[in-house]
Amino acid sequence: MTGRLDGQVALVTGAGSGIGQAVALRLAAEGAALAVNDIDPARADETAVRIVAAGGRAAGIAGDVADEAAVAAMFARCREIFGDCSLLVNNAGFAHQSPFEHLSAADWDRMIAVHLRGTFLCCRAAIGPMLAKGEGTIVNIASQLGQIGGIELCHYSAAKAGIIGLTKSLAREVSRRGIRVNAVAPGPIDTPLIATLSDEWRAAKAAELPQGRFGAPEEVAATVAFLASNEASLFVGQTLGPNSGDVML
Repeated sequence: MTGRLDGQVALVTGAGSGIGQAVALRLAAEGAALAVNDIDPARADETAVRIVAAGGRAAGIAGDVADEAAVAAMFARCREIFGDCSLLVNNAGFAHQSPFEHLSAADWDRMIAVHLRGTFLCCRAAIGPMLAKGEGTIVNIASQLGQIGGIELCHYSAAKAGIIGLTKSLAREVSRRGIRVNAVAPGPIDTPLIATLSDEWRAAKAAELPQGRFGAPEEVAATVAFLASNEASLFVGQTLGPNSGDVML
């Protein structure tokens, strides 16, 4: 345990696998107590068990981030176990590939619900206690596709662009009240989520990248840990891009 996040209570959504799991493990290693959320209770518990086995403090808390009542229950459970969430990482999401002309309204609605509505609901649940204390940190996981768009991923790209816009607006609203809000926009990362996309899409995407490779979840987790720490005290409303060079700003 490095202690950089000692005393923090972190809630990470979608932390049962992939980037979310790597983030939860890294934040716990930095000293935070972890409320580990996933829609799958077994996966949430698995990540929590790994943290506890390594000497950290963690509890699995299942829930669908797109469901308002489930989000309220999730934050209430975190409060019961560890206290109010002081560090929120909105990571929950999924990928789905479809040419725009075949994209159904149901697929569009579910994508927006999980990614954008889920981020909104979790931010809203966390912000009250943070404002009452005059301190808190929120890190939203977006995507480089929210900056440049993605072929056959219009709904995913739109949801992630919405998260970037939400991040900037919320940061402007609450930064003077002690809350830092930033985003991370990863490029393609080797996770179960990316594995759901076609082999052709993944090969074409890798060929576009200046580094010529997809990232690892741990590389994104390092970026989140930085934004969660006091070392990022001047970062407000920013979108950091661990993306293999796909987007250069």
